[in-house]
Amino acid sequence: MSRVPLYDQLSVVYDRFVDWPARLSFELPFLEKLLADAGARRVLDAACGTGQHAIALAKAGFDVVGADLSQPMVEVARRNAEQAGVHAEFVAAGFGELAEKTAGPFDALLCLGNSIPHVNDLAHLTAVLRDFRAVLRPGGLLLLQQRNFDMVLRRRERFLPPQVHTAGEDEWLFFRYYDFLEDGRLRFNMVMVHRSPAGDTCQMESTLLLPLTSAQLLPACADAGFTDLALYGSMQGEPFDPEHSSDLVLVERAGG
Repeated sequence: MSRVPLYDQLSVVYDRFVDWPARLSFELPFLEKLLADAGARRVLDAACGTGQHAIALAKAGFDVVGADLSQPMVEVARRNAEQAGVHAEFVAAGFGELAEKTAGPFDALLCLGNSIPHVNDLAHLTAVLRDFRAVLRPGGLLLLQQRNFDMVLRRRERFLPPQVHTAGEDEWLFFRYYDFLEDGRLRFNMVMVHRSPAGDTCQMESTLLLPLTSAQLLPACADAGFTDLALYGSMQGEPFDPEHSSDLVLVERAGG
């Protein structure tokens, strides 16, 4: 199992970095409607992080498995599920390992939160999508959510909004930005500052992303055996606008 330093480190603070009540309130109505319309009961959450989507879906009555490359993230997800009093299985498995390490088939596979751009290159993307297809039943639902890199690349947008979390006298600040590399990839940097009465600490971690555009993702999904493609601009289901949408959300079906 490969180490993923950014996400191994982030596992400790990720549930402070994300405002989960607000995010789930925004995303779940659209997500649950898609799953219900697809007749999905058994769901795989790939790159599940600390398990918050999986736990929310388990509370809603779905049979959920979460998978993540980061073992520390998986351990946090298991604790979160136990504290929430719900049953959801979590396994350490990265992209390309799902068919081997999870017990399919699944009715739906989710890959949320800008996770799919962590592929190494377009050949790796093809292999990952085929792995996704392998764990889905025929007609199963695939949902990919990522940043709208059509817009990011055109505008050369480096900086993401800062995030702040406070608890008592402690404060956490998260600063995120991209470096545009000559090989076409992005270096995603996160600076994490913790302020407390005991003193301030600061650390920085980075990882590489492949900024996948709609023109790259659509044919790759078709080549992997997915059909009936629909594009949305966010997890509320509005149409995708490559010039202005914050996200690119792909919803499609596994071919028979």
